[in-house]
Amino acid sequence: MQITMIGTGYVGLVSGVCFSEFGFQVTCVDKDADKIAKLQQHIMPIYEPGLEQMVEANRKAGRLFFTTDLPQAVAQADIVFIAVGTPPNETDGMPDLVALNIVTKEVAKALKGYTLVVNKSTVPLGTNRNISKIIAETNPGADFDVASNPEFLREGTAIKDFMAPDRIVCGATSKRAREHLNKLYEPICLNGAEILFTTFESAEMIKYAANSMLATRIAFINEIADLCEKTGANIRDVARGVGLDNRIGDKFLQAGPGYGGSCCPKDTLALQQMARNAGVPSQLVEATIKSNDARKLSMSEKIITAAGGNIKSKTVAILGLTFKPGTDDMRESASLYIIPALIAAGAEIRAYDPQGMEEAAHHLKTNIKWCDDAYDAMQGADMLVILTEWNEFRSLDLDKVRATLRHPLVVDLRNIYKRQDMKTHGFHYVSIGRQEVKPSEANILDLNIEDELAA
Repeated sequence: MQITMIGTGYVGLVSGVCFSEFGFQVTCVDKDADKIAKLQQHIMPIYEPGLEQMVEANRKAGRLFFTTDLPQAVAQADIVFIAVGTPPNETDGMPDLVALNIVTKEVAKALKGYTLVVNKSTVPLGTNRNISKIIAETNPGADFDVASNPEFLREGTAIKDFMAPDRIVCGATSKRAREHLNKLYEPICLNGAEILFTTFESAEMIKYAANSMLATRIAFINEIADLCEKTGANIRDVARGVGLDNRIGDKFLQAGPGYGGSCCPKDTLALQQMARNAGVPSQLVEATIKSNDARKLSMSEKIITAAGGNIKSKTVAILGLTFKPGTDDMRESASLYIIPALIAAGAEIRAYDPQGMEEAAHHLKTNIKWCDDAYDAMQGADMLVILTEWNEFRSLDLDKVRATLRHPLVVDLRNIYKRQDMKTHGFHYVSIGRQEVKPSEANILDLNIEDELAA
């Protein structure tokens, strides 16, 4: 069975490489000639742990190919996956389907013999039926089926998620399509995964409903964290106590600066608009979006308040820029909201991220010093702010941190440190959903008074 994967973005590249790992011959297609040339040289366009090594191994084994020649790749394929971007448009947040429709027509023209066309792009309800219509109208003689196969890959663990998924969702209307999909995913199902066959519309909705549910959990636990801070409760204890209920579970109950990335923000916006178009109230989804937007903005206020209410001419060390660890993705990252707000308040920023600084530099261009490592970022800084919970930030040498910072003030928006440890090392420690830890009277900070008085 030969597979063609159109689109070498996050979903297409990871999926194509993983299929080749299972022994299928896979050709990945992209119109970006420079990206294809780099992939042929094992230069990855994204950071995903283990991906580069898997690409190299399967290219050497003769199972993985990269090309810009879509017609040839489609003509030789048994299954063609479409995995092109469907970013939200600026007017109503609905997915922009221009690229998808263009690719669908190109695929239709190139079909030879029976081919299963599988859409992996995230699309609103009715799109896959329209894909089938476009192919039939463009190439009336084509022998094909269309299937919807939404992805549920998490950045940073995408390979594991593909190899051992919670479920495989397939919207398919014909017996022949289901047979091909069963054969395709047999290696994964042998490891215990289950295929759920549905209609096109149900498969499309599952993707949006799942991501919106996760977004709602994040927004909910963040609001509970704010309440914990005001009442003396500890959000880590609360989240654990709630998560131990097997009706709820402990996933996506970590308080922080709000959700970001490529899925939750755009999928909640799209679901909201689909509900509006259908005349169906979506109060929970709308509240989740508003809560998350407010959350990101409030985090800059939290940092400024921790510094005494004024950070003008102060230097802030920022650790972590990406929306989560294990990726270089900056899409809708909290840092894109927090850092500009701090700069607008007069702060100077020293920033470090293990993988995201090159991408961050495209978005954040003024009053930022890009640093070589975590301690370099802290050099001469008045305070430290942790925005992303990369593992290397979890075990910093706290004595060295204390000696490097001008003031022992740490704002931890990911709760990666124990309050007692920070107290022992003399820090003024501000986290999420937990009461502040303040140093002894001799070490109390106020960044608005002279340095010698704050020492």
